[in-house]
Amino acid sequence: MNVEIIDQLIVTDPSLESSRQALEAMTEGAYCIHRSWGLGKISGFDQERKMLLIDFEDDERKSHAMDPVFCLGKIEVLEDEHIISKHRNNPEEINLLAKKEPVDLIIDILSKFEDGCAPTRDIERILNFLFGAAKGKKWWTATKKLLVKDPRVAVPNKKSEPYVLRDEPVKPEQEILQDFFDEKRSKEKIVLAEKLFDLAAEKEDLQADLPQVLKDLTNAILEARNLSDADRLYGIWVRNNLARDVEEDVEKLEPTSASILSECEEDLPRLANLMPTRFHNRFLDLVTRVYPETWKPIVLNLMHNTIVKFSGECAHFLIDQDESKLLIKSLNDALGEQTLKAPVLLWLLKFREMSKFKDTLKDLITPRLLTAVFAAIDHESLHNSSTRRIPLAEILSEDKQLLPDILSKGSAENAQDLAQALILNPGFEDLSKRSLLARFIKRFPEIQDLLDGGTSSDSSSGTVVTDDSLIVSQSSYDQKLADLDELTKVKIPENSLSIEAAREHGDLRENAEYHMAKDEQKVLLARQSELQTDIMRAKPTDFVDVSIDSVGIGSVVQLLDQSTNKEHTYTVLGAWDSDPDNNVLSYLTPLGQMLLGKKIEDVVETDVEGNIQSWKVHGLSRWVDKK
Repeated sequence: MNVEIIDQLIVTDPSLESSRQALEAMTEGAYCIHRSWGLGKISGFDQERKMLLIDFEDDERKSHAMDPVFCLGKIEVLEDEHIISKHRNNPEEINLLAKKEPVDLIIDILSKFEDGCAPTRDIERILNFLFGAAKGKKWWTATKKLLVKDPRVAVPNKKSEPYVLRDEPVKPEQEILQDFFDEKRSKEKIVLAEKLFDLAAEKEDLQADLPQVLKDLTNAILEARNLSDADRLYGIWVRNNLARDVEEDVEKLEPTSASILSECEEDLPRLANLMPTRFHNRFLDLVTRVYPETWKPIVLNLMHNTIVKFSGECAHFLIDQDESKLLIKSLNDALGEQTLKAPVLLWLLKFREMSKFKDTLKDLITPRLLTAVFAAIDHESLHNSSTRRIPLAEILSEDKQLLPDILSKGSAENAQDLAQALILNPGFEDLSKRSLLARFIKRFPEIQDLLDGGTSSDSSSGTVVTDDSLIVSQSSYDQKLADLDELTKVKIPENSLSIEAAREHGDLRENAEYHMAKDEQKVLLARQSELQTDIMRAKPTDFVDVSIDSVGIGSVVQLLDQSTNKEHTYTVLGAWDSDPDNNVLSYLTPLGQMLLGKKIEDVVETDVEGNIQSWKVHGLSRWVDKK
């Protein structure tokens, strides 16, 4: 706004003198952030109404008029050098900076805050405006790892603490070194020592302090009573990593890693489960050195009795040691004895297509394996009192090719037994069960009889129908599943991010962006519920069993209009297959219902707004034969 307008406002209300600078910033072309409506750009000033005109990026608020005095408490006007202003004026430049020099972009953001100090929440809010919620979150996750190593920025140890732009660069390892010497708790001291190792790219930078670091770390490992065996082994390996440049043989430093393994010899799986993932391979290498004659059965025991990540690492380790035959024999023996546990089964299913394992595991992917999978899911469901997800059930549902691959190696009898086991398994939600059964039926249509409980068979279509079931084509069923999958995994999570981003804008009572996101959430959840209900009622079919003697679901019908002697052809298909432009009827439509069961020469009458027409069934064929 120009000086004259500001002077007039101050004459009317002298208390505005203290806000002169803020009013002067409200110039045409300046970007601003409304705490409820998000980012906007001041497009002008309405002289007649004495109102600012703001184009908010929300399409519904273009040239939105706002009282400049009211704006003092509602909008934040951004300087031309603010990163958001620069991005909107030159997005290519800022996007390139974000890609090539992400830390410099954060430094630009911090430089605009008082004392170069900004809470994580404020940084994330700006990134949401720059890149959108989803992309901004992904970019920020990657950039935080770079900030840890940059001497220009002090990275907080806790989420509640701010990021700080340092007046003078300080090497992060020097900061952590001080924290290490100040820390009294043994477990935290080990964590800081590992950070020190990761950050100190040039180890000579630590030479002066390294002897004391190693001494303090060894004392913490030996004397601390609150450390578990896994913590001690972890601490020993961190110490050894730091000591490699100053000790001839770190494996001889007391306490040794071998001594911890020997102390825990009776329960190595428990120790392995507690080790950080990055040390799993090192743990197995240690086993081979401590037990050079018996390491193979020990590794196999670890594979069968540890968590998924370690179990999988054991399999990788055996392959790398050229022991694939030993691995397969052990898996086959456990499968035959029905002792294969969920972690091993999960690893098998997840990595069966990996080039490293594909040839080795292909003969295991059989109906017998699926029996073991169902048993493991059943067991976990019965022993799981919470609502925690069951990973085995999830991978079976989400991997669309897994079940067909398994069923292709068995007979119809195998498939029927497995389908029955699936129906009785308490570890699957009803929707997942329906989806999996549809894959059974696609391979072996006769399995549809298993869904017979309380159903009746429509002899004209050859399809099992219940009072509330929906007969649908496989293609329409797959499309519904895809729609539900996109809704559940993409649209609803994106909406949740939008709600969280909008929530940060302030007072929810005036937060239009928040209310819009919440309204969208209601629509999405209602659509999700509708799709889930439809899919649970659905019975997919390929229409191969439709009769040629009478009209059924999957019939092509030639109807003769008895008043004009003209012939019309209609195809009667599933509940979701209507295509009026191509004369495809859902069997649920009024005409579809009238036609079901009719034979050649039978007559049906239609009444459309009082216009009664008689139609004779003149010809009948199967849709599946004409595809």
